[in-house]
Amino acid sequence: LRDADIDLPVHVGIAGPAKLQTLIKFAIACGVGPSLKVLQRRARDVGKLLLPFEPDEVVKALARHKAAAPDSAISCLHLFPLGGIKPAATWARTRSAIEPAILTA
Repeated sequence: LRDADIDLPVHVGIAGPAKLQTLIKFAIACGVGPSLKVLQRRARDVGKLLLPFEPDEVVKALARHKAAAPDSAISCLHLFPLGGIKPAATWARTRSAIEPAILTA
């Protein structure tokens, strides 16, 4: 973005906690090809279809980037509550103490 002289704040949108099946359903409905391919690779392990997806790895990577580059355009995180409002709110509340720089910007 910086190379294109775009200096607006960036709000990163990620899926909140949800079952992998739910994420696949939304990916199909939205026509998001690359995301669907990643989800399908993960779904090859049938056991993972039953486990909830949580965006911890993505949030930690964003927090590391923000800490290493404080002038980054990333200003906040938008959590899409694809697995429901309550699980998303609970997840965000428990993680905000861990990664406050990205969750509460």
